[in-house]
Amino acid sequence: MKRFFDFQHFRYDLLGGITAGIVALPLALAFGEQSGLGAAAGLYGAAFIAFFAALFGGTPTQISGPTAPMTALSMLVVAGLLEAFEGQIEHALPIILMVFFLAGLIQIGLGFLKLGTFIKFIPYTVVSGFMTGIGVIILITQIPPALGYYAGEDEAVIESFMPHAEELILDRILKEEAEDGILVLEDFKETILRAVDVTAQDIRDEAIMLATNDGRGVFGSIRHIRKALSNIGLIELILCLSTIAIIYLFPKITRVIPSTLVALVAVAGTAYFLELDYVLIQEIPMGLPKFHYDVFMGVNIGILAPFLISAFLLAMLGAIDSLLTSVVADNLTKTYHDPNKELVGQGIGNSIASLFGGLPGAGATIRTVVNIQAGGKTKLSGMVAGVLLFIILIVLGPIASKIPAAVLAGILITVGIGVMDYKGLKALPKMAPSEKVTLLVVLALTVFWQLVYAVAVGLVMAAVVFLKRMSDISADQVQITNLNKSEGQEVGLWADEMQVLPAIREKVIFKHLNGPMFFGITTHFRKLVYEMSDIHLLVIRMEKVPFVDQSGLYALESAIQELHDREVIVALSGPNKHALDLMRDMQVIPKIVSERHVFSNFDECRLWLREVLTTEGGLENEMKTVHRLKG
Repeated sequence: MKRFFDFQHFRYDLLGGITAGIVALPLALAFGEQSGLGAAAGLYGAAFIAFFAALFGGTPTQISGPTAPMTALSMLVVAGLLEAFEGQIEHALPIILMVFFLAGLIQIGLGFLKLGTFIKFIPYTVVSGFMTGIGVIILITQIPPALGYYAGEDEAVIESFMPHAEELILDRILKEEAEDGILVLEDFKETILRAVDVTAQDIRDEAIMLATNDGRGVFGSIRHIRKALSNIGLIELILCLSTIAIIYLFPKITRVIPSTLVALVAVAGTAYFLELDYVLIQEIPMGLPKFHYDVFMGVNIGILAPFLISAFLLAMLGAIDSLLTSVVADNLTKTYHDPNKELVGQGIGNSIASLFGGLPGAGATIRTVVNIQAGGKTKLSGMVAGVLLFIILIVLGPIASKIPAAVLAGILITVGIGVMDYKGLKALPKMAPSEKVTLLVVLALTVFWQLVYAVAVGLVMAAVVFLKRMSDISADQVQITNLNKSEGQEVGLWADEMQVLPAIREKVIFKHLNGPMFFGITTHFRKLVYEMSDIHLLVIRMEKVPFVDQSGLYALESAIQELHDREVIVALSGPNKHALDLMRDMQVIPKIVSERHVFSNFDECRLWLREVLTTEGGLENEMKTVHRLKG
């Protein structure tokens, strides 16, 4: 137990955890509000994930909780499921939380399968485009609340949704009758009786819900920007701008106190005590968070299925976010994290948080750095941060409910500005065209389509670009050398080929393979071999081939068969164990190439060449071997 909890640095862990928890508070409230589930969801996520990810994770000083990328994707999940349930949050919430829960389970699975080390292979262009896209999403979606505009409070918008609201209510009545076994056309009076019970307020509430959903997300915000600009709420705009100003200016005075916390307390406190007329954040419930056992009851698989990809991407995004932060922590503390254990810890934290209505999260770079700078040494610091946030949630929930929504909009705007990858944007003009296109496509898809598909498309594009480059490099390094024509020249020859006796040069051609033989080089390989003419004996040099895949093997097999048909003897020099095992498993050796024509090194091959080409009938005997293979 002593190894699991190290109380030797408890004083420093306590200070680090308290500091990180204070930094996390305003961000948790802001991320919760942005997600559409309310500020409470952000606090629940921050508290539970910070505690359990630290307890079970593999980075001692990591502070975890809702982050900008995870919140942006969570916002899409919430919006999509609210749309599927016609804006009824009480019906959509169990499935929303199930998606979050599954994301945590996937992370646990990634950790147990020891896949944590593979996350680092995601290309920079994909990560850069995605992170910049997240920043743009946050900025666009916070423009209306920063201006004090909410579609759900605009009477003109509400009025425009009244007919649709009536249609949805009637559709709900018809579905209820169908479930009760009532045939509408035979008993239309029952439909009328149920419709009579619908009040004007019911229709208005439905229209408000539709109007609110219409204003969500990037497209919803863009749709309503013009209305927001023509209906600016001066108080909200001043509160938002004041928050942004304090966040950027206060660090010039001191960095001891987090500027986001100063902005939150100062601006919200001023607005409250001056009794300004402002829009409040969603109310934070009093008492302990509710355990959502309904997550496991009556989940509609048909509605959940399309969001399974979102659960997977949440898991992957959280893994990337966390492990990148772990690397930052390693650099600051001169330690080494356990990536697989970290994924398990993050997964446990996200799973537990979802059961209490919390947002999913990941390792948070700023909070982790603050923890380390304040003295945090062990996992106790993250657990302290989680406990502190939980106490704040229980004790100060009613007070936090008085915070102006515009203040959180101001905080999120600074987060959106900060999360964008300016290094990648500055490097755009100097990037290769393929990398530039990948970054910009990922950015555009992230903002205007789906985060899920943006990353998938970006990975496919990056993989295709990589394979094309590898293919080009391998193709460029494939050489055919006729030793007779190269006599006295070193250009194109390998050093050991200079030792080949002049007597055998006129009948031998060497093919140099330099790099992996995979599906990207197959066409070029076959074409190059087929174009060779007037040869009797070909030696394929494979000493510099580190890898052969199935497609590369088939290309080699096809080329050798074609050469055999042209009465050409083919020998292989220097294939590694992997290539040899594959060729033997696939019967290329000995059915296509005889064992006597395969040499482990060039010295053996050179001795064989001298014997074959200087001994009477040697070449004819080797050709008989080729004929036996063909027969």
